[in-house]
Formats: sequence, structure tokens, C-alpha cells
Amino acid sequence: MKCDKRHMLLYAVTDRAWTGKQTLYQQVEAALAGGVTCVQLREKELDEAAFLQEAKDLCALCRRYGVPFIVNDNVDIAIACGADGIHVGQEDMRASEVRRRAGKDMIVGVSVHTVDEARQAVLDGADYLGLGAVFPTNTKTDADPMTKETLQAICDAVEIPVVAIGGINRDNLLRLAGSGVDGVALVSAVFSAENIREACRELWALSDKMVNT
Repeated sequence: MKCDKRHMLLYAVTDRAWTGKQTLYQQVEAALAGGVTCVQLREKELDEAAFLQEAKDLCALCRRYGVPFIVNDNVDIAIACGADGIHVGQEDMRASEVRRRAGKDMIVGVSVHTVDEARQAVLDGADYLGLGAVFPTNTKTDADPMTKETLQAICDAVEIPVVAIGGINRDNLLRLAGSGVDGVALVSAVFSAENIREACRELWALSDKMVNT
């Protein structure tokens, strides 16, 4: 699957911290029904076998909805489950090595924080960039918020799709209007919602307004 900026509009990143009444699979299905345009599986707790099975199940689910399925960090799991892509951070494997191992057809996403990192990621073969954290976030407490000026500078410096991440919710999402990002990546705004499907419908509308403002 080729990476398209439309996939960035409402990009859901999983976190099993909010599972309980529903399984992660049920939560992701609700998010897909609500309109998310990309799903990233971020998994820190499961062993490799359970992680792989979960990835296979979610990959098949995303295929039913025609939505890209991305695995965070773990290239081996991404390849084994047939994921559409892999996302890595600055402390993980370089995009050039990910590309070498995963092949030319897999989507490669890279988290960046500066214009230099963004340009290097593009040179290394990244298909899209994750920019942030754009607001304070409990998901990554060590991340300093990115200024809107830096956000705009990175968007101006690259031609591949970009998605903003970090502390984004229904109340602050529209503050990103005019920054140049192609959409938002959300964790708690999606998966902590009481009604994930309805929350995603509202967030999709806000993100669409943000991008087109």
C-alpha cells in the first residue's frame, strides 16, 4: 500500500492502558468504524508470540476497512504479520536499515523533532513523518512540546506526508490549523473515549476542518 497524505488525517495509535470493558481488537474496530484513516499498533507489554498474533488479527481487521496498518518499532513483527508499514523513532533503527530489511513496498514512518532530522529521514527513505510532541502529553512525559514555528518549518522542508502527535484532543486540535500538517495522530483522545466510534467521528470532522483551514 502506497502512503498517501489522506492516511494521516486521523491516525490512531493504540495503548492498552484503556482496555478493560473492551479488548484492544474491539476498541480498534470501533475506531475504524468511526473513521480513523490509519492504525498503529504500539505494544510494549506482550511477549513476541502474543504480539505477533495480535498484529495478525489487527492487520486483517484494518484490511477489511481498507486502512493502513502500521507496527511501532518492531520490524520483525511488521514483516511477519504482513503489516502495511513500520514506524520508528530517533532512538530506534534508522529508516535506511528499516527500508533495507522491509523492502521497497512497506510504508516507513519516522518520528522527528527538527528540520535536520526530517531531511535525514527523507534521505533514508521515510514515506511519512510523525512530528511532536506538539502539546504536553502524559504518553511521553520526557517530550518537550514542539513549537508551531518548528512544525511549520518541518512541513515546509519536506514533500512527504506529515502527521502531528502528542497531547492532541478535541479541545486543541484546531490550534494546528495553518501549520501544514496532513492530520493528527491520537492515543488517549481515541482509546480513552467512552464511545470510541462517536469520538472518532467528531475527531475526523475536526481534523478535516484543521487541514482545510
